[in-house]
Amino acid sequence: QVQLAESGGGLVQPGGSLRLSCAASGIPFSMSAMGWYRQAPGKQRELVAGITSTGITNYAESVKGRFTISRDNVKHMVYLQMNSLKPEDTAAYYCKVDRLGAITVPYWGQGTQVTVSS
Repeated sequence: QVQLAESGGGLVQPGGSLRLSCAASGIPFSMSAMGWYRQAPGKQRELVAGITSTGITNYAESVKGRFTISRDNVKHMVYLQMNSLKPEDTAAYYCKVDRLGAITVPYWGQGTQVTVSS
C-alpha cells in the first residue's frame, strides 16, 4: 500500500521560511521521481518542484531561487525548503509520486496547508 505523508506546513509571515517533508512508503523509493504540487483556493493544482530518481530537479518559474527540493533515499523522504515566502505561495501543498522507473503513477499525499500572511 502506497502512503505519502506530508508535514511541516503552517502559518508564516512574508519573507519567512518553511520546510515541508514527505515520508513515502510502499514503493521502491530509489526508483521514484517525486514532485511537490500546490493548489490555492479557486486555482488549479500546479507543479512546484520535481526531483528524479537520480536527483535532477526542476522548478516552477514562480519559485526558482526561493524553493529547493531534495530527497533522502535512505529515509524515503522528500523535502521542500521554502524561503522568502510570499502571500501568493499560500496553498495546500501535496507530495506526489510522479513515476516509478518509466511508469507514470498517480500516488498523492493528503496535503499540508501553507499560509503566508502578516
